[in-house]
Amino acid sequence: MLLRIHPDNPYPREISKAVACLREGGVIIFPTDTVYALGCSIYSTRAVEKICRIKGVKLEKADFSFICHDLSHLSDFTKQFDRSIYKLMNRALPGPYTFILPAGNKVPSVFRHRKKTIGIRVPGNNIARTLVKELGNPLMSTSVHDEDEISGYTTDPTLIHEKYAKLADMVIDGGMGDNEPSTVIDCTGADPVILREGKGSTESLF
Repeated sequence: MLLRIHPDNPYPREISKAVACLREGGVIIFPTDTVYALGCSIYSTRAVEKICRIKGVKLEKADFSFICHDLSHLSDFTKQFDRSIYKLMNRALPGPYTFILPAGNKVPSVFRHRKKTIGIRVPGNNIARTLVKELGNPLMSTSVHDEDEISGYTTDPTLIHEKYAKLADMVIDGGMGDNEPSTVIDCTGADPVILREGKGSTESLF
């Protein structure tokens, strides 16, 4: 199913359709402030396993992120960390960054057998954040990567739908996507370490 949602003013009716799909254990493809992403509710084990099959990866080796509406989810899914890291995240988010943090005890059991860290994202995209807000919990997310594309990512949601129509339960058309992933910052050590330079600038953060 291809569902068109206005990127600036997501209509509640369309958002409700996507949220209903997620609550039923569906896998969706949705826009972020970087590239389009595969996602599902973090509490749907079946959907998480389905995304692993789509990506061709084992869960314990997968680098998935949690898409959050804001930083209020942090205490639920991460262990306590230095106040300076929170200030860093508060400056950067919402925005095109992924922060790697120590995983807390409330992370769903399906993720606990993997490494003891978690990627947190609060994208500057109204559709993604509204989905999470209405769902009531974070989405598990992983980039839609296209090995056939020179850029590495498919930016046209219509083309994404053509490829994934039989794999994902819903593709949200929120306009053309970007082809540059998020900047990844590891905050599990004594000092933040940039693991990947992406769309998010780090000059203004440090």
